[in-house]
Amino acid sequence: MSSEKIKSRVITGLWQIADMERHGTKVNATDAARELKAYADAGLNVFDMADHYGSAEEIVGAFRNNYPDTQATMMTKWVPEPSELSTLGLDGSKKEQFILDKTREAVKKALRRMQSNKIDVMQFHAWHYANPVWLDCLFALQKLTEEGLIERIGVTNFDAAHLNIALKSGINISSNQVCYSLLDQRAAGKMTELCLKENIQLFAFGTVAGGLLSDKWLNQPEPDSKALSNWSLMKYKRFVDQSGGWQKFQKLLTTLAKLSKETGISVAHLASGYILQKPAVGGVIVGARLGESSHLEQNKKLAAISLSAETIKQIDAELVELNSIPGDCGDEYRKPPYLTASGDLSHHLSTLPAPFEVREINKETKVVMTGTIWEPMAGYSRAVMRGNTIHVSGTTATHGSRLIGGDDPGAQTEFVLDKIEGALYSLGFELASVVRTRIFVKHAEDWEPVALAHGRRFGKILPANTMVEAKLIGPEYLVEIEAEVILN
Repeated sequence: MSSEKIKSRVITGLWQIADMERHGTKVNATDAARELKAYADAGLNVFDMADHYGSAEEIVGAFRNNYPDTQATMMTKWVPEPSELSTLGLDGSKKEQFILDKTREAVKKALRRMQSNKIDVMQFHAWHYANPVWLDCLFALQKLTEEGLIERIGVTNFDAAHLNIALKSGINISSNQVCYSLLDQRAAGKMTELCLKENIQLFAFGTVAGGLLSDKWLNQPEPDSKALSNWSLMKYKRFVDQSGGWQKFQKLLTTLAKLSKETGISVAHLASGYILQKPAVGGVIVGARLGESSHLEQNKKLAAISLSAETIKQIDAELVELNSIPGDCGDEYRKPPYLTASGDLSHHLSTLPAPFEVREINKETKVVMTGTIWEPMAGYSRAVMRGNTIHVSGTTATHGSRLIGGDDPGAQTEFVLDKIEGALYSLGFELASVVRTRIFVKHAEDWEPVALAHGRRFGKILPANTMVEAKLIGPEYLVEIEAEVILN
């Protein structure tokens, strides 16, 4: 956690570099760097990019090389392809060293491209929470922070439960970058509550829905796929559909257009300014198509906007009419189709490797080993599959030799359920196959956060369940869970 704040609250996003280069022609780095200089000179001195945003990091490198005295904060992301981080067959220190080496390799690649000796903010994306390698990567990033290669660790598209797991496990996280707009209010609930409590900044992208939240689309017919000229529009049209469709979207735009006339603030700036004033929001990210169009002057105006209570009240009244976007922050990045503002990231997911080792005992029996220190010592497996049944052992918040979730019973429970899900996934099944769970809590007063975590994961599956107070082995463990599966 960090109390240090990002400088400009209007952040220039470079994801559209990927879109501009999708046909194979790279953006001229020198020319693009000159545009970054103009933004920085205007006070818009924070830039956001990623390893997969085309040549964005190289453009930043040209900027640093050509304008070394210009101060700017550079935020990038590490979005590793999951199969590159498979640790199957590795134990203990070898596994930890493997992940540290992969993390260091990614950080040094970014440093080379950006021509820097330290990354201001390195933001990490996790594809599959059921594979605890995401935690290994964050622990490795923290080590590289201690070595001075990274100033701050951020995450991107984390939901509240997994952000909390990381924080309670001792990882110092300063920010979470999430989709947050008039159409998408998922971050306004538990995420905001957690960020305010833990002093985490939210960086909101998608605030203008790829340009859909502008007067350009007022009173326009619903576009077909041919009218959606870039990846951003393709992505955010899905949010229009989920929030109630084109007719409700037009009603929202009509209200924004009316407020625009009354206030002199553009529709797009009303949409972004509304989010910028939300609690826990440290900045909004506005995309730039370097070399094609400049929004420098408009973004300077956005940075100075303060919406009145009456304006916010009228916008709130329209948002009540929209359907809530289902799910939690970042779900669209962990459930197909993986269409994002920087393109379809399905290539990052050529495969989701099994989180844990599966051993075939005989023709009828397979077992899952998760690598905790307890399994070989006590002679048991995490899960046993025989015939049409799977039995999952009592599972605590242990990862290797680490306690995950600290002293937070809800965070421990979330990780335990991830671990159970990972064991089932390694055998080729999902949580939806679970027919019974048994929960043992150390302290009866912890029942509610444990039950809420269970409900978040099993609310639609509805297995049989028992919860009892028990004296668990290990003073640090607050909850232990068993599960049973019967296959069709």
